[in-house]
Amino acid sequence: MRAAGPVLVLLAVVGLGACAGGPSLETRSAITSSPGDSHELAIGSAGFTESELLAQMYAALLDHAGYRTHVVTVGNRELYEPALEAGQIDVVPEYAATFADWLNTKNKGSKAAPVASPDLGVTMAALRRLAAPRGLTVLPAGRAVDQNAFAVSAAYARKHHLKTLSDLGRSKLPVRLAAGDECVQRPFCAPGLRKKYGIHITAIDPKGVGTTPAKRAVQNGQDQMMLTTSTDATLDKFGLVLLTDDKKLQNADYVLPVVNRSRAGSARVAAALNRLGKVLTTADLAYLNEQVDSWRRLPEDVARAFLRSKGLLPKG
Repeated sequence: MRAAGPVLVLLAVVGLGACAGGPSLETRSAITSSPGDSHELAIGSAGFTESELLAQMYAALLDHAGYRTHVVTVGNRELYEPALEAGQIDVVPEYAATFADWLNTKNKGSKAAPVASPDLGVTMAALRRLAAPRGLTVLPAGRAVDQNAFAVSAAYARKHHLKTLSDLGRSKLPVRLAAGDECVQRPFCAPGLRKKYGIHITAIDPKGVGTTPAKRAVQNGQDQMMLTTSTDATLDKFGLVLLTDDKKLQNADYVLPVVNRSRAGSARVAAALNRLGKVLTTADLAYLNEQVDSWRRLPEDVARAFLRSKGLLPKG
């Protein structure tokens, strides 16, 4: 129930900020202020399993550090990023390369040249340069990396001799892609598949990223391919396989926290959140996702159990 208030305010913030490409006057004035240390913090989740798990882990670590937290689930980056700038959300889990290019596109438009790369150092430098004028602080990347990945049915792959995305491009097969609606514009989704691989994307079926409806659509042949992530642990259950990103369309999408500087930019917040980055691996993320998606455990319970297993929360 505590999330209801922030969600209502969030909708108002997004509506007011939707037409503005750059930081607001309020945000710009906050950039020069001292890093904030608000006692009560809203942790944003993008609404898919992994984001929810990370948000729950952030919340638990911050609770343990003496803060009061609540998790706010928001559908996508187009909604939660303006709210993060405005301080209606204080902390979100993000992915370095994706967020860097998203902010760059927000600044310069859809034709902006990408700033992220497979090099984490280059990507982090670009991300911090873009985030700072918006009143955002990017904390260090952890060990875990999660990238966009594309899955087809195992039967489809066998029939057409597909192992890589290049194979699919060479096949010239028409591909209806199950993904989030933002896939239409994002360079590492439909535009990148067309440009780098020559894949014939005929339509985007807006079923979300890695969702059960998307998997079923590919499983039953309604769609030929789906957008998921490299830590998706339920593909086997639906008879799906990943196609290798052999030309490295995806960049350095390491997991990291992004915070609103004026509300959550303190060293104490950073110290609490950075404890997770030092222990969480890509394999861990896949296993945690599996516990939620296949075993039907609650994200909050899975998150806390993992933190206890790593000594980041007291047991019991």
